[in-house]
Amino acid sequence: MPTTIKLDMIQTLALAAVVLFLGYAVRKRVGVLDRFNIPAPVVGGFLFAAIALGLRQSGLLAFEFDTTLQAPFMVAFFTTIGLGASLGLLKVGGPQVLLFWGLASLMAALQSGVGVAIANAIGVDPLIGLISGSVTMTGGHGTGAAFGKLFEEEYAVGGAVTLAMAAATFGLISGGLLGGPVATLLVSRKRLAIGTGGPAPVVAPDGLDEEIDTEPSGEAPTAFTMLKAIAIILVAMALGTVVSGWLRQYLTLPGYIGAMVVAAVFRNLGDLTKWVRFDQRVIDDLGTIALSLFLAMALMTLKLWELLDLALPMLLILVAQVTMMGLFAYFVTFRVMGRDYDAAVMAAGHSGFGLGATPNAVANMRSVVERFGAAPRAFLVVPIVGAFFIDFTNALIITGYLNLVKP
Repeated sequence: MPTTIKLDMIQTLALAAVVLFLGYAVRKRVGVLDRFNIPAPVVGGFLFAAIALGLRQSGLLAFEFDTTLQAPFMVAFFTTIGLGASLGLLKVGGPQVLLFWGLASLMAALQSGVGVAIANAIGVDPLIGLISGSVTMTGGHGTGAAFGKLFEEEYAVGGAVTLAMAAATFGLISGGLLGGPVATLLVSRKRLAIGTGGPAPVVAPDGLDEEIDTEPSGEAPTAFTMLKAIAIILVAMALGTVVSGWLRQYLTLPGYIGAMVVAAVFRNLGDLTKWVRFDQRVIDDLGTIALSLFLAMALMTLKLWELLDLALPMLLILVAQVTMMGLFAYFVTFRVMGRDYDAAVMAAGHSGFGLGATPNAVANMRSVVERFGAAPRAFLVVPIVGAFFIDFTNALIITGYLNLVKP
């Protein structure tokens, strides 16, 4: 029997912080990881989990973690998502934002439906289909880890978090590979009038993938501003537990839904009444910290040996998801968004965050505009939906499917 090292709550959090920065160090030195926007917590967490697996299999050492703080960090991150869901952004983007949000939500619903259908057809648990659907494709690593934990605790799906992290990483890489070819094919085959050139506009990336060691533009936050934001997040989390408790009488849902809904109400009431100012930069920074530590903790505690039995069925579902995303972007996103050059760039962006995350979408669109020319409408619409709105509707879609397949 291997010697077991037990880490308490604080020691586990401290190790997660070290693993996070290990991920940043590795990502900076391995170009392919940076190119495909693989998040630093994923890099560091998978690396530590692989080392822990080797030590366990060799009989030398095993780890036992106290992950008490994992859930609060997860809820805090999704609370910041709710605080970012300002309806004022819909006015800035106009009807195109609503239209693209609808398309992205439709794609998320199709991903979950296809995942469940294939899982049933090949005789595996339909929750594996959900994990390989919009939970990880549209949702990425954050939503994947959150629902994976729910599936493990509520439905005894062994290795759900491990499967979710593997699926989300597969999606990230696939999304980075798919977007450019889709847009290039559209531009060449449809003979689109291309942009006027010039650099792509700067857009705010998804909080998870923004480098911690770079200073964003804008006024530096004061301690008071940060305390105010933390207080709002904590109050939303507290009230959210009440809302979630009430909703759980009727639905099965993850613990963060209530807090996210309360936070969205706070944000839009604040925007309407001006009773409090929300510093979006501070909220995004706090969300980045919470998600980074949550993911580092989730991934470093993975039991990678749980992947073996379900690797092939999950791969089958994921290949189907990538194929569907490419066809949807080419035939649906492009046509609905206007059949012009900007719509082609949006199709590339949709391929990115429909299989991964908003930074993937931005990277895809940048690669297209660097070759063909600027597409300002695409750079306004896609990041707004990808960073602020799709996580909200995707959580509701997943919850709906969950209550259908496991009533």
